[in-house]
Parts: sequence; C-alpha cells; structure tokens
Amino acid sequence: MPSRILVVDDDPNILDVTGIAVEKAGYETLFATDGVTAIQSSQTENPDLIVLDIGLPEKDGLEVCREIRKSSDVPILFLTARDDEVDRIVGLEIGADDYLTKPFSPRELVARIRAILKRTGPSSPPPEQGLAHGDLALDPDRHLCRFGATDVALTGSEFRLLATLMARPDHVLSRAQLVDALYGYNIHVSDRTIDSHIRNIRAKLTAVGCAEGIVTVHGVGLRMGPCTSG
Repeated sequence: MPSRILVVDDDPNILDVTGIAVEKAGYETLFATDGVTAIQSSQTENPDLIVLDIGLPEKDGLEVCREIRKSSDVPILFLTARDDEVDRIVGLEIGADDYLTKPFSPRELVARIRAILKRTGPSSPPPEQGLAHGDLALDPDRHLCRFGATDVALTGSEFRLLATLMARPDHVLSRAQLVDALYGYNIHVSDRTIDSHIRNIRAKLTAVGCAEGIVTVHGVGLRMGPCTSG
C-alpha cells in the first residue's frame, strides 16, 4: 500500500503542483483547503504524513498542528511563505518534523517527504534495539521513551534524534552529524531546525526530572549527560 499524504493549503496552484509531484513519487494524495477539514481528515483518513501550510485562513497551520498533536504523532511537514523565522521555529517546537519555505522545488518536497517517512515509517529499521543510558530508555519497536517509571512523549524526529545521541552517549556529535543522521546526506537543513528539536527534547526530559540529559559542548556539538533520577 502506498503511503497516504494529506496536503493542506488554500492555494489551488500549490495543491496542483504538490499533488502531481507527490503522486508521481508513488504516494496517494489527500487534500484539504482549511484547518478544520485538515483536522477531520487527520482523524478519519489516517494519513502517513501531513504537508501543512502555516498561512491558512481562520485556523492557521500552527493551531492545526497543536490540535493534531493532542491525539496523533503523524509526521508533519510545514509549508510557509513567511519570512519571519519565528513561525518556523514555533512550528518545530509544537511538534512539526520539518518545514519548507515557499517557493519550493517539488523535487525538494518529495525528498523531504521520503526522508521523513524513511525515519518514521513502520517499515524502517529501528535506530537501535533497547537503547538505555542511566535511567533513560528507548524502545524503538513501541516508539516508547521512558525516564525511570515515567513515559516521555516524543515526536518521530525527536525520538530519532535522541536515539542517535544515545547510541554513542559518550561521543560529542556535531550538528552536521545530527542533520545527516536525521535527514540524510543530500538534504540541506538549517542548524536551527536541530536546535529546536534539541530544545524540545530537553524541555520534555527536564519535566520528568532529567534536567541534564543533553549537554552542549560549546564549539563542538552535543552529547548525552547524566540521566539519573536521583
């Protein structure tokens, strides 16, 4: 069965271009032109990935993402025509997996979709089996993160990023290495995207008592810190 991609945009030209590119890549395409329909379709159609425009009328893409994240961890790729990077960062902070700025290349869109599905799809191999560091544990088969006895809810990108760090907990990994691990070698992604995912992971770990879970080595990169519950 081909993966189902829900494309949400109020611009018919974007829908046409995106739909043609996605379908040529072998995916099934669903469409929505407003936020309410997008939320309903995410619940009834069970898409494998959502391409979501931020600049929707009435209920914008950020609101839609927040609503979807209350009940689903479906991968979300934001489209934005806005120059203000704050929107992109906020989108990542509330649970989006990636973003593209309009105008964009249909080929780049398909590449991003493939990269996201590859690392989040059920057919992709888990990053590691039974990763553990101190009291922090990951179970890739169940997409489960746990600190001590407390579950930590992570998006697909956050889970993969944390797994990459935990696989080599004593090594410092540069942001470029983390980008390659998360997105592949042929896709350009801003360091700010990685920083947003790291900030989200840190906040979630801190909330369950693991304040020093990820350590920044200034000028070098990131590594795992002590992950003990006391």
